[in-house]
Amino acid sequence: MVIEKIKTNETLFIDLYKSAFPPVSSFVHKMGGDFEEAKDIFQDALVIYYEKTRTQAFNEEHSSAHYITGIARHLWYKKYRETKSNTSLNNMTDLKAEEEEPNVSENLLRFVEASGKKCMELLKAFYYEKLNMKELSTKFGFSGERSATTQKYKCLEKVRNGIKERSLTKEDFYE
Repeated sequence: MVIEKIKTNETLFIDLYKSAFPPVSSFVHKMGGDFEEAKDIFQDALVIYYEKTRTQAFNEEHSSAHYITGIARHLWYKKYRETKSNTSLNNMTDLKAEEEEPNVSENLLRFVEASGKKCMELLKAFYYEKLNMKELSTKFGFSGERSATTQKYKCLEKVRNGIKERSLTKEDFYE
């Protein structure tokens, strides 16, 4: 009985590796991680998934692979936030190396700047200062949260249109 359960779990894990690891690996790679980080994130996600499925309150609405991919994304974002907030600014050689290589955010920044000063400040407040719509509406003098949402959308459209006008693709932002 125990051996049968072990074989069933083993089969389940093999199937989950085949179906869920490729999208997790692809996501981590797109977000700047390497293969080892993808394996670590996936295994952590797999453990969380396994523990969740063993509780009686677990109600799976999506496929197992989809659920594990979602957990892995969450874990990656959490790791990225922690890593980014712990980066020391004291090491000037690292900063100089970053300045020498233009990256995606520098290229994209040109388009955000072209959208106008107010749009740049609005997008900065939303994405970097993490202000919610209510705080944005107060800070920028909008009549309400809906107005702030609309203005943010219009600013993003300006950036998108600038990119479309030049017929740029995602690859154009990588040098």
